[in-house]
Amino acid sequence: MASPKILYEDEDILVVNKPAGIMVHGDGRTKNKTISDWILKTRPEMKEVGEPARFHGKDGDVKIITRPGIVHRLDKDTTGVLIIAKNTYAYRFLKKQFRERSIKKTYIAIVHGSVKEERGVIDRPIGRSATDFRKRSASRGAKGDLRQAITTYRTVKRFEEKTKDGIKKYSLLELFPKTGRTHQIRVHLKAIGHPIVSDNLYAGKLGGGLSLDRPALHAKSVVFFNLSGKSVTVEAPTPDDFKTALMSVA
Repeated sequence: MASPKILYEDEDILVVNKPAGIMVHGDGRTKNKTISDWILKTRPEMKEVGEPARFHGKDGDVKIITRPGIVHRLDKDTTGVLIIAKNTYAYRFLKKQFRERSIKKTYIAIVHGSVKEERGVIDRPIGRSATDFRKRSASRGAKGDLRQAITTYRTVKRFEEKTKDGIKKYSLLELFPKTGRTHQIRVHLKAIGHPIVSDNLYAGKLGGGLSLDRPALHAKSVVFFNLSGKSVTVEAPTPDDFKTALMSVA
């Protein structure tokens, strides 16, 4: 697997640039290498940091998955900044910031359609999809416990692509999630009619575009406090496939 690149490190906290195609931690089913595996290989002393996850296997047994220092996660095909705690005190310190929503995250995404608003707020609770166990939903019919979810956004650019089927419209957005629900940005953008390009799970009939083979979503930057009380801003460079997609319609 492609190794994550270190963007920031001090005695307590590590921030890496997660590549696409890699899960942050295992799910009890796949045997593919994960960010957690990379941490255990390169920082074995972090093995006991954080909390393990429990997954129920197909045969009914419970699998315990190690998640060394993992305080939040990114989807498998999402690139960008990922914060990792190097010790137990830092783990608790960072988790508290996430609970209090004091950590500020910025994402960029290419979405289908021309977003009319220059700025907007998506305030829609998220539950589970009634039709697909893999998906979440912020639309009517969502089942289970509906959890508050808020995402604000800014429209950076609108552009078009000429294809054999006609003109396709897209928008480049900056997104600022205020909460951290599973698939939140992907679900919220689908709910307002602008799913992420090449998001096979949520884009439906709109499908792909711009020659991207993964969802066009990148965790651009994060702002947090380190254990010295200093505000730290870490930014991950825009990935090559994202830049190529934007250049193709420049």
